[in-house]
Amino acid sequence: MLQRLFALPLSLLLCAIALPTQAADDKKAAQAMPGMTLAQTVVKMQVEDGLSIEEAVESMKLHANSINMKLVAHLPLSSELEAQGVPDVRHMEIFQFCDAKIAKKMVDYDINFSAYLPCRISVIEDKEGKIWLTMMNMDLLLGMVSLESELAVLAKKVRDNMNAILEAGATGAL
Repeated sequence: MLQRLFALPLSLLLCAIALPTQAADDKKAAQAMPGMTLAQTVVKMQVEDGLSIEEAVESMKLHANSINMKLVAHLPLSSELEAQGVPDVRHMEIFQFCDAKIAKKMVDYDINFSAYLPCRISVIEDKEGKIWLTMMNMDLLLGMVSLESELAVLAKKVRDNMNAILEAGATGAL
């Protein structure tokens, strides 16, 4: 009975000690890359002049399919905003690609990789009406982890595949 009386206060005390430690860890992580800008965390390519959004998207889909990167989700954000009656909506949609077998290996290695899955490319219209394709700079992520050689090869394959999909969309290459 005495153990039960002390168990709750002890567990609360341990949680109170752990929370500041987690906050301190988060602050240290944020300071680990001083001076880094948001733009540095992104790979961005402008869609070539004369190429329509539809052509860029079709090129991305076709290239992804040819290299076994499955399109697993599509989020037509600008269409959703327009349906909600939001005025002055520029084009904005997100495509998510994945090689499920590689994704499983990465998550089996470290569950934290799940936060970066699936890989996504955004199709965005800027204020001047230019169309851009953006995605996470995977080199930054890969630079933060130490992977076994097999996983490093697979991670670089995904990075290269995503870069190729981005380039296919920007140039209209099939």
